[in-house]
Amino acid sequence: MSVPIGGGLGLTNIEGHTDFDIVWPWNQGPLRRGATAVLRVKNEAESMRFVLPPLLRACDHVLLVDNKSSDGTGEAAVAVAQAHGLAAKFTVKEYPFDVARAGAEHLAVPERSVHSLAYFYNWCFSHVRTRYSWKWDGDMVLTTEGEVSMADLCWQVGTVDAVIRFPRHGLYVESDTRAFLDLGLRNIEEWGFPMTPDFVYSKAPEWEIRTTPDEIRQFALPQGLVVELKYLDGDEFAHWTDPESFATSVRNRRKRREWLVFNALNNGEIPEGVTEINAPEGEHVIDYVTHTWLPRAPRPFVVDDPDHAKLHLRA
Repeated sequence: MSVPIGGGLGLTNIEGHTDFDIVWPWNQGPLRRGATAVLRVKNEAESMRFVLPPLLRACDHVLLVDNKSSDGTGEAAVAVAQAHGLAAKFTVKEYPFDVARAGAEHLAVPERSVHSLAYFYNWCFSHVRTRYSWKWDGDMVLTTEGEVSMADLCWQVGTVDAVIRFPRHGLYVESDTRAFLDLGLRNIEEWGFPMTPDFVYSKAPEWEIRTTPDEIRQFALPQGLVVELKYLDGDEFAHWTDPESFATSVRNRRKRREWLVFNALNNGEIPEGVTEINAPEGEHVIDYVTHTWLPRAPRPFVVDDPDHAKLHLRA
């Protein structure tokens, strides 16, 4: 009988890089109460000043894994943590292997390879020492409400077996003063998980997937708590083998919407469901959206099917 992926002591990789073998955290002594946010980043230095401060304040610990950044992401992250007096809650680790891009490239790589998305994610989360974890991206920024909500959750979830879904909204940044917020897409992914053998990463056709027991409590947080930064002058889809595949895969509905919005905005068009936001003088548009605009927006957001891309805000 095969051993479940989360069973045993851990995982070895097929390349024989023993320094990067995985030992499951629950086999390394008792995990302490609390929650750790785990970021896997590559070339996201520009976003660190927005992403890290509210996340560090909200969580018991933040672990950032830098995957061969060439823009000084790790150094920028450390500087932000130190500047906010939160370095004691922050850890940076390096992962020195090229990781397969999502899609066909990922599908072709063996699951136990150091180049596999699944192996990379399991290695990252093997360094968590709390009983709960947040799968966080290096471009996700908590709003003022989001920071308070996450902080409230972090002291509770450490003793609860539950999966938490965080809705997030794409914020397409044109400049320091102008951005476009996409509220025309429902995106409520699973971001919070207990640290047990039941919640590990395995290989799926286009990307990694975290295993989840059939019987598990799930909670979805309200909208308006997180934005996902997308820079219009950047290569937003560099981590995908072939973005054109979004049009043919039923599993890529969200990416199809992002592809549509990103290209429309770069062509000077604003799709329905997307709101132009201009920051007041002297305030960065990302700070304005997360601290002022979204917290003041009428609730709840009422969003039609994203394929029709219509948006209504109801008081």
